[in-house]
Amino acid sequence: MLSEDQLRSYHENGIVVPDYQFPADLLEGIKSDHARLTARHPEFTDMCPTVLAYDLCFLNYVRAPGLIDMVGQILGPDFALWNSSFFAKPPFKGRRTPWHQDGDYWPIRPINTCTVWIAVDDSTPENGCLRVIPGSHKSRRVMTHRMNKGKDVNLSQELDPLEYDESQAQDIVLRAGQISLHDVFLVHGSEPNLSSKPRRGMTLRFMPTTSVFDRDLARQQQIDKELGVGHQERTLFLMRGQDRSGRNDFSFKV
Repeated sequence: MLSEDQLRSYHENGIVVPDYQFPADLLEGIKSDHARLTARHPEFTDMCPTVLAYDLCFLNYVRAPGLIDMVGQILGPDFALWNSSFFAKPPFKGRRTPWHQDGDYWPIRPINTCTVWIAVDDSTPENGCLRVIPGSHKSRRVMTHRMNKGKDVNLSQELDPLEYDESQAQDIVLRAGQISLHDVFLVHGSEPNLSSKPRRGMTLRFMPTTSVFDRDLARQQQIDKELGVGHQERTLFLMRGQDRSGRNDFSFKV
């Protein structure tokens, strides 16, 4: 469970690294399942926007001991898993992630998501660890983004440089098995991996069920933002409680 100080840190900074270690056997399972996924789908060597669309075995890691309890402390008693992505930066050629906010291209209204970021490998400045602008979530607004179609990035949405001060950035250094939790409005990104060590990270995206996953909006966002993969086909899994909005379509309760 998150301590009171850790909860305050999450709300103050938009991110927290709890005193938590992902079980070693589950971590090895993630590596094995990811290797199998990329063997079948080499196009996901760098990034897979939704692993659950290709292999539901990744649901096994959502129930890691204590993980859901921490999410519940942040989101409350009623929440759902709506996506899980994999960000893999192979040695020497891992692409950078431009500065962005997650909520810019997510069809959730009101926008609200807590992301659990699982370090599958040691994540350091040398191999392109997560970088954040602490406190940048406080305005609770989606900032101005622009299209970046460069081949050196793994996301096409990039924040306008006038929206943030990179001198305030902090590296989130994690050992393999550590996790971070961050807010949907937090400004974050990462540098390329030019080192000899891989940097793999798996995310779990949770939303409170007071919000609605709008599939019509997802279709429009795919067109407007020229997203290669839209979110309209995402499967929602009710993790705890009930659908407070009365408008979400869940596959089943995990």
